[in-house]
Amino acid sequence: MTGTGPKRPKLVAEKRANAKKSSPKRAAPKTAARKTRTKRRARPAPKRNPISRLFRWIVRLFWGITWRVGAVCTILVALGVLFYASTLPELEELVDGRTRGSVTLLDTNGQVFAWRGDQFGGMVTTETVSPHLKNSVTATEDKRFFWHFGVSPRGIASAVKINISEGRSALSGNGGSTITQQTAKLLCLGVPHDTNKMTEREYESDCRRGSLVRKAKEALYAMALEVKFTKNEILTIYLNRAFLGAGARGFEAASQRYFNLSANQISPAQAAMLAGLLKAPTRYAPTNDLQRSQDRAETVVKLMEEQGLLTTAQANEARANPATLSDAAKSRTGGYFADWVMSEGPSYLTRDTTEDVIIQSTLDPRVQRAAEQAMLHIFDTKVRDGSKAQAAIVVMSADGAVRAMVGGRDVKATGAFNRATQASRQTGSAFKPFVYAAALDLGYSYNDYVKDEPLTIDIPGSGPWTPSNYDHKFSGTVTLTEALRRSLNIPAVRISEGVGRENVRTVAEMFGIQSDLAAGPALALGASESTLLEMTGAYAGILNGGRSVTPYGLSELRLQGDTEPLIGQDGGMGERVITTNAAEQLTYMMYQVIESGSGRRAKLDGRQAAGKTGTTQAARDAWFIGFTADYVTGVWLGYDDNTPLTGVTGSGLPAEIWHDAMVRINEGVPISPLPMIDGQAPSAYVDPNAPQRANPQPKGTNPIENLLLQIFGGGN
Repeated sequence: MTGTGPKRPKLVAEKRANAKKSSPKRAAPKTAARKTRTKRRARPAPKRNPISRLFRWIVRLFWGITWRVGAVCTILVALGVLFYASTLPELEELVDGRTRGSVTLLDTNGQVFAWRGDQFGGMVTTETVSPHLKNSVTATEDKRFFWHFGVSPRGIASAVKINISEGRSALSGNGGSTITQQTAKLLCLGVPHDTNKMTEREYESDCRRGSLVRKAKEALYAMALEVKFTKNEILTIYLNRAFLGAGARGFEAASQRYFNLSANQISPAQAAMLAGLLKAPTRYAPTNDLQRSQDRAETVVKLMEEQGLLTTAQANEARANPATLSDAAKSRTGGYFADWVMSEGPSYLTRDTTEDVIIQSTLDPRVQRAAEQAMLHIFDTKVRDGSKAQAAIVVMSADGAVRAMVGGRDVKATGAFNRATQASRQTGSAFKPFVYAAALDLGYSYNDYVKDEPLTIDIPGSGPWTPSNYDHKFSGTVTLTEALRRSLNIPAVRISEGVGRENVRTVAEMFGIQSDLAAGPALALGASESTLLEMTGAYAGILNGGRSVTPYGLSELRLQGDTEPLIGQDGGMGERVITTNAAEQLTYMMYQVIESGSGRRAKLDGRQAAGKTGTTQAARDAWFIGFTADYVTGVWLGYDDNTPLTGVTGSGLPAEIWHDAMVRINEGVPISPLPMIDGQAPSAYVDPNAPQRANPQPKGTNPIENLLLQIFGGGN
């Protein structure tokens, strides 16, 4: 079976041989590829542009530096933000940034009429204030407040563009500050006020510096605020610390100051006015220029409407009914009075207080308005245009409680020179009642006689001195009442010399005239200087029956929030100076001055009044001081530089101002009689050959006293 047929050849070796023979054929393509690559390498490389290579190198270098510097700056900024954030106190400690306290003054009705110092109405939050207020602030100051991280690059770029377009430097004018940045500035970047190094004004000026370094710190602090607090908490700090003019710190104080409302009660128009103050608080304060403030508020209303924070109907309502001031803010009553009370009270509770103080005062707003209106009316109708003459008015009760004070023609001035309390001027004949008070207290009678004849007194060291009457005439023998009624000089000097200048000086000082009084015989003619407040207080002593008076305006002082007062004042009456009988006689004599004497222009229809005129040498000062049963009023008129008045005496314009003021003051006040004797009007002239007292009263038996009385016509 195995040997039949031809045998097949072995295939193994043959296949191997075939494989070897075919291998060069398979390698041929690789050799061709190598040749192709060899040819390509041999091709010359294209030449590169050296400028392009340099540019690429610069870009790579710049990028390498930039990202490294950026990374370092980012780390430094983060560290700065974290550092500032770690130093920030809690929210409640940041809302009141005042270093001093405030004083709120109340009138006799318990209403606020003046503020001193920076007012802080108490902490408010974004939840407790009116939503219109919150919206008006963000609309006008930072409409992207709730979306940025504390700094707004877009806002800064816009501000720089505006500044350059308006011809200013990039950092001058608009600052592009966010509310957070403004809050950082209000916090002075966390730097406390060192009262030993700088004043509060200097401190605030330093906080508002606008250098690049300061701006950088401000940005870091603003971002730290964003890290520490929520947006509403930052806005809360801002609402409480912002200065809004007229001494108001924070929107609660401003709302109370301008509208007598809490910040949670204000309308869109009122909110817009308050927000408008942020641009320039003093310039736009409604107490300075209400129309300007209303115009600014209208701009804020427009912004709120455009940003969808007010409906068209609400915006139209706000435009149609702009915010107005409360009665207290509108009247600005008692600027001079408030300044005086602040100067008279203890400094640590008034001028330099670190507490919030409430002062209950004696100011009567009705009487204050009457005094102001009288002043303005007379100057508008009786004084020539361009006159620089000034005037002052003081009104008080018989116990010295000051009810009104006007210290100059600018009746609304605050912080100005107060001619009622600061101007010491010669009193002239307004001093004469104290001469007669001394005589009456020593036993003289209103109807006693005194000689009005030529008189010369030898003054040691000065020589002879001869007084004269205003009209340079003599009336012979006249009664004391007649002498005062006609304001005769010579009888006043005779009486002063007869009773003793020291007695006259003592009476005047005990009645409250603290200024230095003249030592010579001219004392009787008002050669000494005094203030209107002192003189009016001294006349109050006559009205109250002869007791001294200390004028006062503060009746109670307490700390805000307390019910118990720290200081109280029940009245200003002191010890007795002259007898009640002497005061009643003197009141009768001064009543005659107004009824038929030198003060006739002051006479009131249907109401008894007593007073005295006063005109100094060369008419540099003109006075009228008088009283009814309820009020004592003093008026002074003159120039600040002592220029003589032209055609003015105490019986002229001062008496007219007094009359106008008292008519207004006594309107609606029940008529009461003056506390005076029921005397008989004396004759103008008596028999010069009978120099005796009309109602003889026993005097002392001292021979020196009797001699003086005989020499000077007093009689016994």
